[in-house]
Amino acid sequence: MLTALWNNRIEVVAVILFAVGFSTLLLHRNLLKKVIGLNIMDTAAYLFLTSLGYIRDRLSPIITDGATDPEAYVNPLPAGLVLTGIVVSVSVTAVMLGLTLRLYKRYHTLNLDEIYRMTHEEQEAER
Repeated sequence: MLTALWNNRIEVVAVILFAVGFSTLLLHRNLLKKVIGLNIMDTAAYLFLTSLGYIRDRLSPIITDGATDPEAYVNPLPAGLVLTGIVVSVSVTAVMLGLTLRLYKRYHTLNLDEIYRMTHEEQEAER
């Protein structure tokens, strides 16, 4: 059991990081903590994809020594997925932080329960 965990230690760390990010996203009411939790989950997914794409004793997929055997190279697809995911993650984080800033300027709090209560009061006042 311990040998299997040690041999797959990077995947285990990725799962633990994902669990930490997911629990942060679910359990905290502060919007900034939710953004941080989502970023931790993203990082865990990138770590997992990167660990799956790495194969020991293989070369990067750039032909420099004339070797054309595909078995000599690492699969470049996981690296491309990770790079695309990082770009999307940065964009989503920027949008989330922008919306968080707007909510803070309007309601002067980052607590989701308080924001929900204030919006509910505003809707009741309009009726």
